[in-house]
Amino acid sequence: MASTPKKKAPAAKSKAAATKQPAAPAPRERRQRVQSAETGMAVLKGLARMGGNAGLSGLAAHVGESPAKVHRYLASLVQEGLVAQDVDSQRYRLGPEAINIGLAAMRQSDPVRAAEPALVRLREGLEVTCFVAVMGNKGPTVMRFEEPGLPVTVNVRAGSVMSMLWSATGRAFLGLLNERSVRELAEQELAAAPREMRAQLDAKQPIEALRAEVRALRCAVVRDTYLRGISAVAAPVHDFTGRVCAVITALGASGGFDPSADGEIATAVLREAAATSEVLGYLVPKEC
Repeated sequence: MASTPKKKAPAAKSKAAATKQPAAPAPRERRQRVQSAETGMAVLKGLARMGGNAGLSGLAAHVGESPAKVHRYLASLVQEGLVAQDVDSQRYRLGPEAINIGLAAMRQSDPVRAAEPALVRLREGLEVTCFVAVMGNKGPTVMRFEEPGLPVTVNVRAGSVMSMLWSATGRAFLGLLNERSVRELAEQELAAAPREMRAQLDAKQPIEALRAEVRALRCAVVRDTYLRGISAVAAPVHDFTGRVCAVITALGASGGFDPSADGEIATAVLREAAATSEVLGYLVPKEC
């Protein structure tokens, strides 16, 4: 009698197939997560822009959201240590994790590197020669230099030390960096200057007059004072403490370069210096 063939047992499912994989979030859910993260970051940045200390209503108005919604995000940020709440006043402030992030960013801040995009924009937008300088022990020292396609012939390059009294770069430092070493460099240069150079300055208070002019204009402008036939505009770059850490300067041949403080070039240099300062964490003081 013929034996009945045995049925094959079903193949065992692979371990990987048997394990259920979490389903990928639907597009709508992904969008909601992104929007949630964006709102959380907006609340955190809003708190920082309000000086790192704000009440719920003021912060909600600042970011344009309802207090109830902002409160939910603040609760999550408090849990993560990015925000802290004062028990007595109920106001919110930046938490220890936010401070750690800020300190790490400050350690990486470099005014020369931060100014590089600004120099490129000035060179390409205005077709001018421009550079960024920092204060060295001998005076303002050029660190990065950019030239347009048709450069102006000047004896200025990376490593050049600029005059404190007759260059726009030096005058910007002199007027806006209130440090003894800067004043001493200017006094030394004034004492060694020939009579015809000193005649360009105020007879009674040459240094104070320069400082007052720069502070009034918020920038320094020169025409044919440092290099004959060359005009320049310089504006300060501030670090996160408000200290002038660098100066951005644009220069060109006097015949086709407008160095007036309210001209197109000065406006652009001031704008780029402010943008660089913002990258370094500088917050422009609010006007009273």
